[in-house]
Amino acid sequence: QVMKDEDASVSRLLDIALQLEGLYRHASTHAAGVVIGDRPLHELVPLYRDPRSEMPVTQYSMKYVERAGLVKFDFLGLKTLSVLEYACRLLEESGTVLELDTLPLDDGPTYEMLGHGASMGVFQLESSGMRDVLRGMRPDTFEDIIALVALYRPGPMGNIPKFIACKHGEEEPDYMHDSLVEILRETYGVIVYQEQVMQIAQVLAGYSLGAADLLRRAMGKKIKSEMDAQRETFVNGAVEKGVAKAQASQIFELVARFADYGFNKSHAAAYALVAYQTAYFKANHAVEFMAASMSFELRDTDKLAAFRQELERIGISLLAPDINASGVNFTVELPAQGGSPAIRYALAAIKNVGDGAMRAVVAERQANGPYKSVIDFATRLGAGVVNKRQLENLVRAGAFDALEPSRRKLFEAVEMLLRHAESAARNSDQDSLFGAGPNMGMPAARVCAG
Repeated sequence: QVMKDEDASVSRLLDIALQLEGLYRHASTHAAGVVIGDRPLHELVPLYRDPRSEMPVTQYSMKYVERAGLVKFDFLGLKTLSVLEYACRLLEESGTVLELDTLPLDDGPTYEMLGHGASMGVFQLESSGMRDVLRGMRPDTFEDIIALVALYRPGPMGNIPKFIACKHGEEEPDYMHDSLVEILRETYGVIVYQEQVMQIAQVLAGYSLGAADLLRRAMGKKIKSEMDAQRETFVNGAVEKGVAKAQASQIFELVARFADYGFNKSHAAAYALVAYQTAYFKANHAVEFMAASMSFELRDTDKLAAFRQELERIGISLLAPDINASGVNFTVELPAQGGSPAIRYALAAIKNVGDGAMRAVVAERQANGPYKSVIDFATRLGAGVVNKRQLENLVRAGAFDALEPSRRKLFEAVEMLLRHAESAARNSDQDSLFGAGPNMGMPAARVCAG
């Protein structure tokens, strides 16, 4: 205050700072949140135009848009679904059609692989901590995977050792009351899901499902007044069903302790299904699965390196990039001499070459046949498709080794090749505009039409 009184610039600085204090420093958009209204949104809430998106954004946060009359949905986009789709496509090219929706949920190789913690690339199950839990749990049913997805979070993680010990018969499950055995049998006496909290209240204390949902919410919020009211209702309901008052109170406390960590089972089951599908693919069709997984990590060199180590571990060959064999993405290839399928390195995964240029390279090859030489490559692509840096990186990666084994010789000739490409493009233009013959003029008409 003394500095403010003595120095006008300090006084002005503090006045401005007090006006700015508490304001939002930036605008961010929910990754998956979409709101829907019964009329144009600008009539209900103020909107904001995110410069990175064409879609308008509400200025209100998700907490307040619902109070303003909008319905909020979270549409979560999963890269894993695209990986599975591409893996199915690769598998279909080899003559095997796989329907993900009809996969058997009791596949032995899948559970054996998970039990060994070999879950690199498996949705939700690939972290080092999760692999340790998989080795300890040795899941053998789909319900085990659902429980694992729900348990492997900061709150309920402490219950994992008890779950594993009970699963393998090292401890006896504690079901708290005989009437709760069927509810807690699949999770070995450990309350894992919110639905179990609701079922316990329904079976033990006579709650309706609607009232049980209110109980679940109250337990999650930990508001003392609500908890006291719910405790009385729960205990009284249980006593009416023949449960001793002390036991009913004890069960309420246990349920309340778990309820704060309870996970929605339907949510966990949906995640577990995608996890199982990816695990099934890796256990039974590893080449296609790994090729698909790597295709969606083209820019992540660390992830590609980890996938490469995994390929070595499971004995799948990774073939070097080849301008006449590689696709834009990673592909499955059967070596000419026979043997096991291998994965061919993606052209677009080579550093600093770009998707667009590699798509043009592959499209030209598919339309007019393999490139016969490096000169043929430059002639057919012409100018502007591949620049100097892209061509140098293709050479460094060995993409032209089958056409010219000396990378050094080819690297030193890059500029010459680019000049040849420009010359070929100019000659092509001259031929199309002025060349003689019965079709003279037709190429020019196509150029104008384009």
